[in-house]
Amino acid sequence: MDTFHIPLQTIYLYTLIIAGSLTLLFLFFNDVFHGLSEAVPVSFLNPALILSFLTIFSASGYIGEIAAPLSSPVIGLLSFAVSVLFVSLLHIFVLVPLSSAEESLVYREADLRGRVGKIITSVPKDGYGEVLIEGIGGAISKSAVSFDNEQINYGTAVLIIDVKDGVLSVTPHEPI
Repeated sequence: MDTFHIPLQTIYLYTLIIAGSLTLLFLFFNDVFHGLSEAVPVSFLNPALILSFLTIFSASGYIGEIAAPLSSPVIGLLSFAVSVLFVSLLHIFVLVPLSSAEESLVYREADLRGRVGKIITSVPKDGYGEVLIEGIGGAISKSAVSFDNEQINYGTAVLIIDVKDGVLSVTPHEPI
């Protein structure tokens, strides 16, 4: 079937090349387009979904035109159905979980107050040591001083009392 005197498989191929290229550009420059997607809160107008729909539709249409002995309207409908299916799966199983995932593992020093850590470098009476704080997002190692100005030995569990200039003030902690 010809559209505007151009074979339909050529239109599918050009659409595939253009949509695939735009998808790659969108992937590389996603942060630039993020502000634009915030202006349109409707999730089905997500550029990633639109571009992936066009890419899958044109790829399956091109393969269908070359390999399948079906008519062009049937191939177009099947390509549409395949695209809707794959884009729906992409949206449900990839984009929605990614959008609800934690965006950053950044923490504030004030968030460390009240946490329990373990001494990995002994804290002398009037000096500095090191504390390891383990959590869900990983482990944090910070410099530490004794809150009560006493020596704290290696391996002791400590409670973080205060944080000043990136240095933790700690005291020995007995688990309840």
